[in-house]
Amino acid sequence: MALRLLVIEGNEREVRERHQAGYGKTYSQSYADVLRSIAGDVQCDLCFPADAGANLPDSGGLLGYDGVAITGSAMNIYDGGPAVARQLDLARAVFSAGIPFFGSCWGLQLASVAAGGQVAKNPLGREVGVARNIVKTELGLGHRLLAGRPSAFDAPCIHLDIVAVPPPDTGILAANAFAAVQAAEIRLFGRVAFWGVQYHPEFSLAELSTILDRYQPILIREGIFANAPAASAHCADLRALDEKPHDRAIAWRLGIQPEILEPAQRLTEIRNWLDGWVRPEKARRQRG
Repeated sequence: MALRLLVIEGNEREVRERHQAGYGKTYSQSYADVLRSIAGDVQCDLCFPADAGANLPDSGGLLGYDGVAITGSAMNIYDGGPAVARQLDLARAVFSAGIPFFGSCWGLQLASVAAGGQVAKNPLGREVGVARNIVKTELGLGHRLLAGRPSAFDAPCIHLDIVAVPPPDTGILAANAFAAVQAAEIRLFGRVAFWGVQYHPEFSLAELSTILDRYQPILIREGIFANAPAASAHCADLRALDEKPHDRAIAWRLGIQPEILEPAQRLTEIRNWLDGWVRPEKARRQRG
C-alpha cells in the first residue's frame, strides 16, 4: 500500500512564489518530488500553515498520514507572529498524533521550539552553500537516521539560525564547527517524536544555486561573496555541476564531495526516515 505523506511548506506566499519563479517549483513541491524520487509508492499532500486562513489538519486528520515532513523557511522563529504561531501549533499537533515527523533546517528549528527548546541567531554567522565536516556524535554513530553516512560528511545548507537549547530528551546525532546541533532526535511522551537535520539533504545543486542567487545582496553584505560577479559565477558553477556532476574541475574548484553530487548519497537521511521509521510504523499501525 502506498505511503501517504504530508509536506508542510515553511514559507509565506511571497517567498514561495519567488522560489517558484527562479526554480520552477515551490519548496514543498520540490520536497514532494524528492520523496517520490526515493520511493515510487509515495503520495504527497501539501499544506501552507504560514498563510492566514489555510486549511490545516488537526491531530485527527493527521492520523490519515504515514509521515509528515517540513521544508526549510526564510523566516526566523524568534520574530514570532501569526505565521510562526500557526506552524508551531501544527508541529505540536503532529507530535500529539504520533506520526513519524522529519524536518530540514527550519523544520528542525520549528520542532525544537514546539518541544520546548530555543533557537537563536548563530553568533558565528550564516552557514551557506555547503555545511562542511558534519561529524556524527557517539549516539549518531549507531542511529538509523544517519545509517550509511561516513563518520564525517558534507551537505547542502543555508541557515543563519541554530538550535541554541535543545528540547528536553533530545539526542544530538551530529554537529560541526558552525552548529552544535546538525542532526537530532526529539523524544516526547516517552516515544520518538521527530528526526531532523540543520542542513538540506533535499537540495540539488540547481536548487541551491537558485537560493544563493536570490540571496546575493545579503551574502555580499555579509562578506560571503566579494561582489555580484563573484556571486553570479559561483551560482553558475553550481548549475553547471548539477548538469554535469562528473565535471571534476568544477567539483574541485567548489570543494563539492561525492556525497553531495550523488543523489543516492545526498538523500540518505530522507530515505532512512522513510525506510527506518515511516514504513515500520505504518506496518505496526496496520497490525495494531
